[in-house]
Amino acid sequence: MPSGVLITRPEPGAAETAARVAALGLRPVLAPAMVLAPRPFTPVRAQALLLTSRAAARAVAPWDIPVLAVGEATAEAARNQGFSEVCAADGDAAALAALCAARLDPAAGPLLLAVGGGYSVDLAAALRARGFRVIRRVAYAAVESVVFPAEAATALRNRELSHALFFSPRSAGCSVRALTASGLSEALCGIEAIAISPRVAAVLDGLRWRSVRIARRPDQDHILELLGPP
Repeated sequence: MPSGVLITRPEPGAAETAARVAALGLRPVLAPAMVLAPRPFTPVRAQALLLTSRAAARAVAPWDIPVLAVGEATAEAARNQGFSEVCAADGDAAALAALCAARLDPAAGPLLLAVGGGYSVDLAAALRARGFRVIRRVAYAAVESVVFPAEAATALRNRELSHALFFSPRSAGCSVRALTASGLSEALCGIEAIAISPRVAAVLDGLRWRSVRIARRPDQDHILELLGPP
């Protein structure tokens, strides 16, 4: 039975996920959908810093400001980066917006949203609808990978993969385009796709997966628990 797991998240997260997959006795096969690179980030005066990903947390140098993170993994990355006052939401943008509304006052000053290029536009709009002023700043660039890795393509063609993991709508979309452009769509029929959220699962529609499952909570631990029997 195939034991390979396709990992589509970008580095540095891909290596961490690969180690977790290997610890389960499965074979990680890396096919990062995007390449991330930090961008110069200048702090501005704000009542709080909002972080929607570990990539954003790792790209921002710490200073004395309260941090609201999208989930516990991002909060942990912020603490490791050196931020001291960090609070975690329940794992998605809606939860982060709700946390901001519960803990912060729109009259107390703007919110600084550190994001990847092209990310979190909807979150900024949701916060503005709640009366907050939002300063959105790009902390890292996310560029679509131009080549599907040869090792991953070979594993797909040889039916060596049982699962494929998808961590964001944007990276899932990049993966779908790469798989289609590489002529690998027909090789997906024996693979179970695992999506971190319903939004990610929606991006995977239209390809011939064996099945698509959605993590109970939008984090890596709950994605990995689906690598076991249904």
